Amino acid sequence: MADGAMTQSHQARADEARARAYATPLEDFQLHDLEHFTSDTLWPWFERLRNEDPVHYTADSEYGPYWSLTRYTDIVAADGDNHRLSSSSMHGGITLFLPPETATAADFSEERTSFISMDPPRHDDQRRAVSPIFSTPALAELEPLIRSRAAAILDELPIGETFDFVDKVAIELTSQMLATLFDFPFEERRVLPRFSDMLLSGPVSDPAEMMARQAEMYMILGKFVPLWNDRSGNQTGRDLISLLANNPATDGGNDPQRYFNNIILLIVAGSDTTRHSITGGLLALNQHPAEYEKLRQDPSLLESAVPEFIRWQSPVAYMRRTALEDVEFGGKTIKKGEKLAMWYVSGNRDETAIERANEFIVDRARPRQHAAFGFGIHRCLGQRLAEMQLKVVWEEMLKRFPLIEVVGEPVRLRSNFVKGFEQLPVRIPG
Repeated sequence: MADGAMTQSHQARADEARARAYATPLEDFQLHDLEHFTSDTLWPWFERLRNEDPVHYTADSEYGPYWSLTRYTDIVAADGDNHRLSSSSMHGGITLFLPPETATAADFSEERTSFISMDPPRHDDQRRAVSPIFSTPALAELEPLIRSRAAAILDELPIGETFDFVDKVAIELTSQMLATLFDFPFEERRVLPRFSDMLLSGPVSDPAEMMARQAEMYMILGKFVPLWNDRSGNQTGRDLISLLANNPATDGGNDPQRYFNNIILLIVAGSDTTRHSITGGLLALNQHPAEYEKLRQDPSLLESAVPEFIRWQSPVAYMRRTALEDVEFGGKTIKKGEKLAMWYVSGNRDETAIERANEFIVDRARPRQHAAFGFGIHRCLGQRLAEMQLKVVWEEMLKRFPLIEVVGEPVRLRSNFVKGFEQLPVRIPG
């Protein structure tokens, strides 16, 4: 980074975290601790488990007991085993969080949930409903629009002044794309990433603040009701709302909750991989100036650098599954009904599977060998769109700016599910 003191501060935190991780008994590990993620000190905890206890059991936590898979090969195997490991909301869904006390069985019915929290065959029908927007012809049509918008965003950036890269670039680019995919009112586009951040941020202790957050989230979701009403029955619409509203698998029937849950899924998925990988890529390049220089000298390396940004950032930290029968990993038995977390963020740093996994390398020989998009039937539907957005925006940045300097500590999202950023102060030298 440009600021040597900041680099020293980060190294001091890393050294302290490493000492704590190797001094803590394995049975006391709390991998999900938000502090690990907000301070970027998660790495030694996962490193130790990969080496000493790669299939790890947490007996007691605020989420209840759960298993952790920390090695790449186990994660790949588990993610592809949808017959024995369920993502269905009826079995707890895709996160470790415990349901609220007011929840009822109806809230977790597959009749009401989104397709990421379903098992086949319902999962397949709902996913198929929105897949046309991510087809090769559809992406080819979107690329010129993404490029023109990226260019316009970058041309407005101040030179020689400190600004927030997350706000000015990452959020702006992804909120514009989300508004296009939904055909959502463009002038209100910023409420979409705002909704995602409120949903994913850790709990707040102040009841008034929690109520205000919930009220704002309901207000944002309410904006999708008239859009649904307007497009229901229009079989020619190619935006996500039209696709959801006019397919029997996703139209929700008399219960709008299925529609809202799919909208929530698409807001989060459509924002976070791209947004946090753009920011994480810039931070990584500043932390590894020799790699930044490689990319400046040869922008064609973006073909490998983009998946490396995604692997290094790992924007989705984990996915949860629930065992439908006894399943064995690493010589340990995960019993029927027990939940496990597939820690993508750990698998992406697993040196037993990925060569030099703890190094950031923009010209990596096998850059797409990573777990960030998941595997099997739940593999990220929008992965090609995410990669295209990242490639385009970085092509346009490299054309304009020899250097974008990180000049302060990042503020990270208060989430252990999505690994992301709220702020990153940067400066473009004059």
